[in-house]
Amino acid sequence: MLWLDGRLSEGPVPFDLADRGLTLGDGVFDTALALNGRVAFAEAHRDRLAASAEALGFRLDPARIEQAMRALAEALGGGPVAIRTTATRGSGPRGLRPPAEPRPTLFASAARTSPDLAFAPLRLRPTGIARNETSPASRLKTLGYLDAVLAAGEAAAQGFDEALFLNTRGRVACAGTGNLFALFGDRLVTPPLSDGVLAGIVRAELLRLAPGLGLVPEERSLTLPELVGAEAVLLTNSLRLAAPVSAIGEAALASAAHPAVARLADALRRRVSEACGTAP
Repeated sequence: MLWLDGRLSEGPVPFDLADRGLTLGDGVFDTALALNGRVAFAEAHRDRLAASAEALGFRLDPARIEQAMRALAEALGGGPVAIRTTATRGSGPRGLRPPAEPRPTLFASAARTSPDLAFAPLRLRPTGIARNETSPASRLKTLGYLDAVLAAGEAAAQGFDEALFLNTRGRVACAGTGNLFALFGDRLVTPPLSDGVLAGIVRAELLRLAPGLGLVPEERSLTLPELVGAEAVLLTNSLRLAAPVSAIGEAALASAAHPAVARLADALRRRVSEACGTAP
């Protein structure tokens, strides 16, 4: 189902082929989880998308973003539902230079997802494609996802679920579609945004929840050997929520059996339930 210009549609819908989002990847997007007709952490998703557009130099009306997400969530009901909200700079003259007065395009789509996706274990394959931490785009959810697309194809061809990215300095950055956390004793470590990391919505939730679960949250750089040597590793995103990592390359990890992983999953499950008005 699609939302465009305040209306829901089963599609297709007209789209300007000169839109810079299509021709140049000049735009940003957000993916959110909806359950029971409500979007989990809706305000955080709305604010991040609006801030990301602002960082690129064009403005979105936060109320319109929220309207799009809410309309799709209510229309599909039940759940789980994945809602993708996309914003582009709109159409402009040929060339790279942004138009002086952009006319942004905002649209959203929704589709049902498997109830088995959240909290399911997964396997990561390190990719040779480096995450460019020097680019402002590495900290935004932009439309330029080709590196992640290629790495995902490589990972799937080798029997893995996701790709794992290092940055240009060889430090752990992220997975293809999520943030990474590692447990070392009572310390819950995640790479800092400066290592080419997106400020994930669920990432922020885990950092907030950790102290109440007897864990010390820490943002610091990690090498790949450090990550592989952790007691447990988690991938977080809005649809998988907090997925225990069972392997990184050929190295097996017992992440799902770690008691702190269970505590984090239970706490996050309760937060999602509170946000969406569902039973934990």
